[in-house]
Amino acid sequence: MSKYQDVHLPAYLPVYKSACTDTRTALNTYNRIFNYPIMHMEVRRKMKRFINDTKGFTGLEAAIVLTAFVVVAAVFSYVVLGAGFFTTDTAKQVVHTGVEQATSSVVLNGDVVADGNITSSPNEINEIIFYLQLSAGRTPVDIKDNTTVISYEDSNQYIANIYLNGDRSFIGNDDGDTMLDPHETAKISLTVSDYDLVTNEVFTIQVKPPVGAVLPITRTIPGSIDNNMVLI
Repeated sequence: MSKYQDVHLPAYLPVYKSACTDTRTALNTYNRIFNYPIMHMEVRRKMKRFINDTKGFTGLEAAIVLTAFVVVAAVFSYVVLGAGFFTTDTAKQVVHTGVEQATSSVVLNGDVVADGNITSSPNEINEIIFYLQLSAGRTPVDIKDNTTVISYEDSNQYIANIYLNGDRSFIGNDDGDTMLDPHETAKISLTVSDYDLVTNEVFTIQVKPPVGAVLPITRTIPGSIDNNMVLI
């Protein structure tokens, strides 16, 4: 048995206990480092403190810190993406509403026709007829009077809602209600016999649906009035 086996090594030499092959080698290594005559006291003190320090960054601590970073990054990303989606959705709604208000929900389908009275003096227009259809991609529109308003204007007068003196019917497809649905065509007949609409008169009819922009219709009465005319 070696005489160095029972020598008590300081508690701060675990690295030498594990690295050296026997107790004697560990003791000699310790003496060379800490009892060398010319080694400065401050250097020996710092080296002892370094050897005695048992603090370390373990794998578990690293995993906890990494998990915390991942969680914080995920929450931050969710908040940023959520704010971005909300802003995009709001902008989309604003654009959609703007397009709805800037474009009319109904369009003219065909010509504007006038029925003339050639027995009166002077000759004048009795009735104006035109046809309406839904704009592409728009939802059904209620075209009954007082829901859809139709105004009339010429050089002598303005009628806020001439539609009250008019008539409405559907041509072709008709489901029996007052809603103008896709693939339906509405015939609008307006009586203008009391407005002295004579030759060369310019008039404007404005169709004002409950949703969407106004549809203006401007036409000129020709120099000669017939029983039936297409106005341009």
